[in-house]
Amino acid sequence: MKRNEPLHLDEQQVRQHLRMKDLIPAIEKALIDFSAHKVTQPVRSVITVDPPGGFFGMMPALTPEGLGMKIVTFYASNAERGLPTHMATIFLVDPETGAPLAVMDGRLITEMRTAAVSAAATKLLAPPNAKILAILGSGVQARSHVEALRLVRNFEEIRVWSPTREHAERLAEEIGAKAMSTEDAVRGADVVVTATNSKMPILRGAWLKPGCHVNAIGACRPDWRELDDDAMRNVVFVDSREAAMKESGDVILSSATICAELGEALAGKVPSRANETTIFKSLGMAVEDIAAALLVYRAAES
Repeated sequence: MKRNEPLHLDEQQVRQHLRMKDLIPAIEKALIDFSAHKVTQPVRSVITVDPPGGFFGMMPALTPEGLGMKIVTFYASNAERGLPTHMATIFLVDPETGAPLAVMDGRLITEMRTAAVSAAATKLLAPPNAKILAILGSGVQARSHVEALRLVRNFEEIRVWSPTREHAERLAEEIGAKAMSTEDAVRGADVVVTATNSKMPILRGAWLKPGCHVNAIGACRPDWRELDDDAMRNVVFVDSREAAMKESGDVILSSATICAELGEALAGKVPSRANETTIFKSLGMAVEDIAAALLVYRAAES
C-alpha cells in the first residue's frame, strides 16, 4: 500500500482491532475533553428520508486526538427486513495535512462506543455494590451493554424485557438472564438500560429503586420518549447539553433539569450524586466515534 492511500477497514477488521476494555478509558478521556471545550463538534446534522422514514446523520469532530466524521443512517423499518437499523461509515483524516487516513465501517463502532459510554456512566454513577441489571430491549445495544457493564460492576442477576417476548427469551438464554415484564425487570434493579426504538415512555419513574442508575440509550429524536416525567425528575446527566436540548425528547418534553454533562462529572468538576437516583441520557457524539476509530486505526497500522 502506498503511504498516501487511506486504510479501508470492514466490520470484521474493526472487530479484530477493537476491545471494550481499551475503549472504555478512551471514551472517558473523549468525554472529559468534550466537556472541557477542547473539542470542535457541531450537533449532528440530520436529513429525514421519508419514505421510508429513515434518518441520515452527519457527525464531524476535531478532537485533541484526531479529526474525522461519521455518516450514520437509522432506519427502524430495517428490523423487519433482517437488516441492521443503524449503519455507519467513519472517515479519519490527518489534522496536520487534511490527508485521508482511513475509511472504516462504523456500525460495530457505534454499537460498542455507545455501550462504553454507558459503562463510564455506570462506573461513576451506579451503586458500587450493584447486583441486579435490567435491560429493556433485545437488539445489538442490549447485547453490547451487557458486555460493557459487566466490566464495571459484578452483576448477580440480569433481567431482560423486549416488546417481542420471543426476542427477550432468546437474549436471556444467550446471556444467562431471565425474561420478564417491564415492571418486574425494573423494580429492585440497581442498574437499568433502556435500548429500544420506542417513541412513547416504556419506563416509569415509580418503578425505580431509590439510588439506582439508568442508562437511557434510545429516543434520539425531539418527539420520542423512553422515560416518563417521573423518571426524568431524578438527577439527569447528558453527554452534551447542546445536543440534549435539540435532540432528546426525554429531556425536552419532560422539561427536565440537566444536572451536568458526564464529562464534567468524570473530570470531578461536579459531584457524581451516586447516592441518588441518576439518569444518563445518551445521544452519542462524534468525539466518541473518533476515539474508537483511532484505537482501530492505530492497532491496524502497528
